[in-house]
This record gives sequence, structure tokens and C-alpha cells, in this order.
Amino acid sequence: MRTIYFLWLRQIKKYFRSRSRIVGSVGQPLLFLLALGYGLGSVYKSAGQGNYLTFLVPGIMAQTVLFSAMFFGAMIIFDKQFGFLKETLVAPVSRFKIMLGGALGGATTAVIQGILVFIISLFLGFRPLHWVDTLLVLIFMSVLALSITSFSSAIGSFVEDMQGFQAINQFIVFPLYFLSGALYPLTRVPDWLRIIAEINPISYTVDAMRWAMIGTSRFGLLHDLIAMGITLVLMLVFGAVRFRYIEA
Repeated sequence: MRTIYFLWLRQIKKYFRSRSRIVGSVGQPLLFLLALGYGLGSVYKSAGQGNYLTFLVPGIMAQTVLFSAMFFGAMIIFDKQFGFLKETLVAPVSRFKIMLGGALGGATTAVIQGILVFIISLFLGFRPLHWVDTLLVLIFMSVLALSITSFSSAIGSFVEDMQGFQAINQFIVFPLYFLSGALYPLTRVPDWLRIIAEINPISYTVDAMRWAMIGTSRFGLLHDLIAMGITLVLMLVFGAVRFRYIEA
């Protein structure tokens, strides 16, 4: 447990020591909230869908957690290049603990950034339906964050440069997000898009967050929880297996 704790703490300290990273991490979500929330709000309302900002906030929070957690794979590449990972791997501890400690640290920072976006959304006029249920969002964000940091650690374990990592990031993560229904409702989309959203694991986290924050759900909370649990287990296994064969 000490190994996991110290690797977790390392990620936390690196995060809070980088003020530019903290500020930059909320820049893109703030742009989405302002440009989409207010820019398309009148169109969304005229279509009889209600307040678009209210609909959008859970999706933007999920976006922040997703992109921030994926950044953990880049940290592994940096540790490879600067030799820290080699020193860690020769320690008499299992590689799963090394991966898990870093992934938990990356997940924690991703959740913190999601909370920052939530606070910003309150200043923009967003109000959750039930404040007590909103506490469940912390759990949903944590599950998403740990799933993605585990996945990104697997990617970072076999990618050797940042260009390759960014290419994989754009090829996988961006489509997962934009096809999750985070930015638009799935009620009137084409069948092919609806099917993709239904097999997209990110869709269920967004849906669960909407249930907790604004009381609406497309798939049902039970389906969301099952899908999130399966995704977490698969990503932890995938990350552990890939990290086992990492070469520093």
C-alpha cells in the first residue's frame, strides 16, 4: 500500500505545483460552456428541449475528466524519457502496484478538474436538480477517471513518443467523446449514431451524471452502473497486462 500511496502522492504534488496545468485544464471546458451553452442555447430552447446549459454541464464535466485522465499516458512517456520509470521498475514491488498508484493519482487530478468545471458552471447559472444526488457524480467521475487512466497507462506502456500518443488519443478518445451524446440528446439521432452511442462506454457515464445532476436518463441508472463497472474492470485488466510488459 505504501508504494501505491507514494506514487499517488507524486501525481498529486506534480499537479498542484503546475499552476499553468490547472488553469489550462479548465480553459477548454469554459470555452465549450460559453460558446455552446449560450451560443446554441436559444436554438436548443426553440426546439422545445429546455435549457441547453443545464443539459451540457454534465457532458462537459465528463469531457474534462476524460481528457485529463488520458493525459496520464503522456506522463508515463515522460517518465520513460527521463529515466524515472526505469528506477521505479527495478524496485521490489509488483508492476501492477506501480501502474495502479500512478493511475489513481492521475484519476484524482482528473476528478479535481471535473469539480473545478462544476464550480465554474455554478457561476454561469447552472443549478443541479437535487444537491444530495450530485454527490454521486464524484463516484461516477472517479470510475470514469480510473478507467481512462488505466487505459492510458496501457497505451503509454508501448508508445515511445508523444506524437504517437497524440495520434492514438485523437483516433480513439475524441470519437468516444463526441459520439457519447455529451453534447446533444440521443432521442432524435439516426439509428447508426444511436447504436454507436449504446456501445460507447462513455455514454453511460454521461447518462449517469445527467441522472444525478438534472434527473434525466436515457439508459437507466442500473444499466449505467453495470456498463461503468464492466468498463472499469476491463480497463484495469488491460492496463495491468500491458504495463507488465513495459520496457523503460
